[in-house]
Formats: sequence, C-alpha cells, structure tokens
Amino acid sequence: MMSTVETEVLVAGAGLSGLMAANALRQHNLEVTLLDKGRSVGGRLATRRIGAGRADHGAQFFTVRSHKFQAFVNRWLAEDLVYEWSTGWNDGLNSQTFSDGHPRYAVRGGMNRLAKHLAADLDVKLKVRLIAVSPTVEGWQAEDEQGQRYQSRALLLTPPVPQSLQLLTAGQTSLTSQDETILKKIEYAPCLAGLFVVEGVNFLPEPGAVQLADASINWIANNQRKGISPEATVITVHAGPEYSRHHWETAETQVLADLEAGLRRYLSQSTKIIEAQYKRWRYALPTSLYAGPCLLAKDLPPLVFAGDAFGGPRIEGAALSGLAAAQTLVETMVETLSEE
Repeated sequence: MMSTVETEVLVAGAGLSGLMAANALRQHNLEVTLLDKGRSVGGRLATRRIGAGRADHGAQFFTVRSHKFQAFVNRWLAEDLVYEWSTGWNDGLNSQTFSDGHPRYAVRGGMNRLAKHLAADLDVKLKVRLIAVSPTVEGWQAEDEQGQRYQSRALLLTPPVPQSLQLLTAGQTSLTSQDETILKKIEYAPCLAGLFVVEGVNFLPEPGAVQLADASINWIANNQRKGISPEATVITVHAGPEYSRHHWETAETQVLADLEAGLRRYLSQSTKIIEAQYKRWRYALPTSLYAGPCLLAKDLPPLVFAGDAFGGPRIEGAALSGLAAAQTLVETMVETLSEE
C-alpha cells in the first residue's frame, strides 16, 4: 500500500495560475505540492517540437494591463526570458498591420519555457491524474488514478471549472448552492489547432501573424518569424470557437485539411507542407467568467478555485488569479489556525 503524500497546500494543475500561486505560497514558507496530468508544466503555455522546428500551439502571446503583472514581466524582460513580439496584428483584410502601441509579448524558445522557469524551484509531480478530492478533519484528501493519496491543509483547484467540479463530485463533496450556481455558470469555448511544417515561400505579413475576427480560422502565425523555430518554418493555425465547437468530433484529417486550406492563401503555389500535427483544446477560452480573481468555497476546509475564468480570459488574468488565490489561502489558513 502506498504511503500518503502530505503537504500544507495541494495545487491541482501546473498551468500559469497554479505556478504563480505556488511561488507566492512558498514566499510565505508554506509547503506546496503541485499535481498535473500533463507531461510538462504549463497547460496552454504549450510548445511542441515538430520536424526540425518547434511551435507554440496553445497560448500565442500575452499583454499587460496591470501594474502588478507588469512588475513580473519587467523582471522576465531583464532576464531576457520574454520579448516584445509586436504592437498589433494584420487582420487578413489588407496589407497593413494594425498597431495600437500596446506590446504583445512572447517567450524566447516558446511559451512553455516561461512555465518551466516558474516551476524550477517547485515540487511538481507530472503525469498525475487526480480522480477525486474530499474534505477531512485535517483539511483535504485527494486520490489519483494510481491509488496514490495526498493529504493537505488547503486545496487550490486551477483546472477548467468543469473538471474541478468533477473531482469534487467524485469525492462526494458538496458545495453550497450559491458556490455551485456560480461555478456552473462558467463556460468555455474550444479551439482546434494545426501545426504545419512548410518548405517554400509564405506571405504572412509582419510580424509573422494574422488575427482574423469572427472567422472559422482566427489565428495564423509563423513560429520562425516569431523567433522560436530558427531551424524550420512551422506555422500554427487556430480555428475559431464556432468552427471548433461544430467540428470537435470531426475526423482529424478533415480538420487539418480545413486548417490547411485557410493557410494556403498565405503560401505560394510551390510551397509544400511536409508535416502536420493536430491538437484539441476543449477549454481554450472562458466565455462566461466569474467577476472575482478567485473563489473561496464556503463551509469547507480551505478550498480556492482559480484560473483564467476568474482573472480574465488572458495570460495576465490567469497569473493574477493565481496570485489572488495564494493570498486568499494564506489569509484563510491563518484564520483556520487561530480558530483551532
């Protein structure tokens, strides 16, 4: 029988929210363990090797609107971890690229490198799929699909909300009707993505990407021009929400053919596509959000929900949600100790 893993704060999900929260909690001298079902940290901060190159196939860039997040970005800029990619995108309708003067940042080597940077000093366990969480006298107990159990004083759930609710249901954990109503109102749009290794000329306008509003294909980006794939031209194509919903169960070959057709308008007739890969993001973009940066569950041991459905549907929102969740947990755990 496996021994129970004990920690002060258990964090489900090692995406940006979980990583930012864990680092903040560590600054308060709390023991933190992160669990993630993936092979790498980062969630949608995802970079994949394909052929001789690489591509960001999840989040493509990020912006900054708050002083709090700007402080982190300034540090990453000083470390040469991130860089300004552009101040706007071509809309695919004309030859000029729109600029609003607002920086769009990317990560050197790909978006996943930022996640690995944030995870460097953390206790992260990968390829761990939780199946249930339930409250105990001491706090929380979680179990993964291998039967490993985890005991913690506090729990932070950062997966997409439907997945977090499934964990609670499997653990026979009831939320208050108010919390349950709030969380079930949160909705997401999917995204179908294709990665294409091309040989030959492409006509993607500066700075190497087009953003198309309300289209079946809403994003096309050249990862070589972006600066993360010097060895090969790899182009990322994202389908829009409506197309992605409608074709979620459509055969991979058909979706890739549709994405390739959208890309072809930016390729010369002689340009060849020599490899293609496919990725489905079920919870790519929150469309119905919670107004606050995180949610502290009522009438339970310390439990906080966080993610981009709380902080806002952007990289910055996910980061700020993680920071808010950490602060909420610290305050709640102090209150809990004072009551004991």
